Amino acid sequence: MKKRFLFIMCFCLLMIGISLNINLKDKDKINNLTGKVLNINNENVTIQDDEDIIYTFNIKKHDIDVGDKIIIKYTGVIDKNNHKQHCKVINYNETKETIEENGIPTSYLDDGIFSDYYVMAYNKLKTLSLDEKIGQLLLVRYPDNNQIEDLKKYKFSGFVFYEKDFKDKTKNEVINMIENLEKNSSIPLLTSVDEEGGKIIRISSNSNLIDTPFKSPSELYNNGGFTKIKEDTKYKSEILHSLGLNVNLAPVVDVSTNSNDYIYERTLKQDTNKVSDYAKTVIEASKGTNVSYVLKHFPGYGNNSDTHISSSTSSKSYEDLLKYDIPPFKSGIDVGAEAILVSHNIVSSIDSSSPASLSINNHNILRDDLNFTGVILADDLDMGALDNISNKSLKALLAGNNLIITTDYKESFNEIKSAINNNELSEDTIDKLVFKVLAWKYYKGLFLSK
Repeated sequence: MKKRFLFIMCFCLLMIGISLNINLKDKDKINNLTGKVLNINNENVTIQDDEDIIYTFNIKKHDIDVGDKIIIKYTGVIDKNNHKQHCKVINYNETKETIEENGIPTSYLDDGIFSDYYVMAYNKLKTLSLDEKIGQLLLVRYPDNNQIEDLKKYKFSGFVFYEKDFKDKTKNEVINMIENLEKNSSIPLLTSVDEEGGKIIRISSNSNLIDTPFKSPSELYNNGGFTKIKEDTKYKSEILHSLGLNVNLAPVVDVSTNSNDYIYERTLKQDTNKVSDYAKTVIEASKGTNVSYVLKHFPGYGNNSDTHISSSTSSKSYEDLLKYDIPPFKSGIDVGAEAILVSHNIVSSIDSSSPASLSINNHNILRDDLNFTGVILADDLDMGALDNISNKSLKALLAGNNLIITTDYKESFNEIKSAINNNELSEDTIDKLVFKVLAWKYYKGLFLSK
């Protein structure tokens, strides 16, 4: 018995020794990571790899510029859940961007939802001026005046219309309003609304446009389940398309079962499994309707307070987010969601220092963990939650948003252009973000009318 015990102990010690040796070897192993420099801030260099994952390394001495492509040699382990890396950088070398036969940089490519349109998107991108590229990053709240003048000057990617923009208008007046914008834009526009139904209605608040306001997701579900929701999505899309609108900033796929939650009335009011089925139903029903639907508000609103007014922080664990909040987004992605809108909530378990909309960690989850290849939108940067944050347009782009919703579009445009002129942001980075937006517009067939 004693000999057997000694044998087991020796065997265990041997296994521990082998394990420690392997770990030591892994710790000392030199690894390579290739990426494009997005930002240089003091001793921190932020790069984006070919999978669109963003990392920040501590590199004390550097002679590289924003926009350079480099190979970093490091020891230790990269943490994909934290953009700030603690591994040791040995050195780095500049390298050239690999170009495909069709001329598109390899780093732009993925086997994504819009990939059939990448050649057309890249050819269009090459014809755009810097101002036109910046404009394509802006989804602008429809202004009260100078709409055509500012559209021509800033080259907006599109507009978000609110209830006031449809108030008392006839159907023909709405159609003419949108057609006039299209006529004065050299690039097809994204024309969007938040037509969620129930509490948030834009067009259906006007009885000239539709007899009865659209019902909330929970009311539809309670009165007919997912069959009713499917019918509503198709009918809603038909109405929106008839007015010239091509994007609906819905559905809300946040999970909320507590009536005290700020977001509760806008949700399905059901558990994670049913909300996941809801996301799937809406995205599937929207295909072929000429209207794109946008899942929101990633990574899940939960019981957070209203970010229109002030900042809000979630202390929910990452395990709970994965279990309860993120599955509806994954469900929508799996059936072809084209766009996802990110909230301004600070989600501490993902990034305690930045709102989700400006968080690199948050966007890495979308691109890497959920394999989302569509367009990421930051919620309106002029909401109260971001009031005390400087350079928010720049931060939104560096986090990985393809589009930023903005009310103060002049400030956003000027901030982005200044960042490029000051070498805080490369035109190369802008190109890659715009490339995805253009590919979406080709996917939607918007260029067919141009």
